[in-house]
Amino acid sequence: PCAGPVESKNEAAMSELVPEPRQKPVVPMKPMGINASLLGYIGIDTIIEQMRKKTMKTGFDFNIMVVGQSGLGKSTLVNTLFKSQVSRKSSGWNREEKIPKTVEIKAIGHVIEEGGVKMKLTVIDTPGFGDQINNENCWEPIEKYINEQYEKFLKEEVNIARKKRIPDTRVHCCLYFISPTGHSLRPLDLEFMKHLSKVVNIIPVIAKADTMTLEEKTEFKQRVRKELEVNGIEFYPQKEFDEDLEDKTENDKIRQESMPFAVVGSDKEYQVNGKRVLGRKTPWGIIEVENLNHCEFALLRDFVIRTHLQDLKEVTHNIHYETYRAKRLNDNGGLPPMTVETEENHESNL
Repeated sequence: PCAGPVESKNEAAMSELVPEPRQKPVVPMKPMGINASLLGYIGIDTIIEQMRKKTMKTGFDFNIMVVGQSGLGKSTLVNTLFKSQVSRKSSGWNREEKIPKTVEIKAIGHVIEEGGVKMKLTVIDTPGFGDQINNENCWEPIEKYINEQYEKFLKEEVNIARKKRIPDTRVHCCLYFISPTGHSLRPLDLEFMKHLSKVVNIIPVIAKADTMTLEEKTEFKQRVRKELEVNGIEFYPQKEFDEDLEDKTENDKIRQESMPFAVVGSDKEYQVNGKRVLGRKTPWGIIEVENLNHCEFALLRDFVIRTHLQDLKEVTHNIHYETYRAKRLNDNGGLPPMTVETEENHESNL
C-alpha cells in the first residue's frame, strides 16, 4: 500500500526528465534554376533610374583646374566647354590686371543645370603661372592647393560626427595648356607635368591651335606625345587604370590619336551657312570651334564631359586621394589627422 505514492512520485520525476517531442524542422526546398519565363519581370534594371533620380535631386560636384601661361585662352576655353561665362569675365576680373608676381589660385563656383541635372562646377584658375622671368618651382603653390583639398576631405571623413554628404573640393581634372610653338615642350611644361601627374588627372591641351598649319599641328602632337613618354609622364587616362578590354581599346585610341587635344576656344557667335556657330573670325574665314575639320574642341568636350566625367571623379577618389590618405595616415603612425575640433580641445586642455 505504501508503494503507490512512491511510484507516482517516480513517474512524475520521469515525466519531468523526458523532453517533449520536438517538431521536425522544415527542410528548405532545393533552389530551382531561375526561369525568367516562370518569374516574369523582376525589375532589377530600375536601379539605373533610381540612381538617376537621386543624382538629379542631390546634384554633383565637378572641379576643373586650368594651368598655363597667360594669353593662351584658358578662360575662353572653359567658358566654351560649359557654354556659359564660368571663368574670369563673370567674376569681374579684367585684362588690365597686372600679372601676379607669384602664382595665385582663384576658384569660382557656379551651378549649371541641364535636363534637370544640377552640377556644381568650380573652375580653379592659376594666374601668374609661367609668366615670370624665373619660373623655378612655380608649380609648388598649385600642388599645395591640390593637397590642401585632399586634407580638407580627409579631415571631414575622420570626424566622429560626419556630414551625410562631404563637400567635395578636390580637383578632378587639370587642363594643362601648351603653347602652340610647333617645336617642343618647354622644361617648365615637363617639370609641371612630372610633379603634378602624381597627384591629379592631367589632360594636356595645345592652345590656339589655329596658329599652326595642319601638318605642323599633326607633327607637334606626335612630338609632345613622344616627349611625355620619354620623360615617363603619365597623363589621363592612365594605362594602369583601364578596367577592362573595352576601356583599354577606347582609351588607347585617345592616348595615341587625340592627345594632346589641339583646340580653339571662342564664346563669340557667327552666322555660317545660315547656322549660328561659335567661332573665331580671321581674314580668310571663320574658324568653327565645334567643327572637327577646324579643331579638336568637340573631342575634348566629349571626352571631359560626355564620356569620362564620372571616371575623372572616380580616379581622383580611388587613386589620387587614396594615395594621399594612405601616406598621411602612415606619416601619422596609422592615426587619422587631428580635426579642427580635436585641435581646439587639445589646446584648451593645455
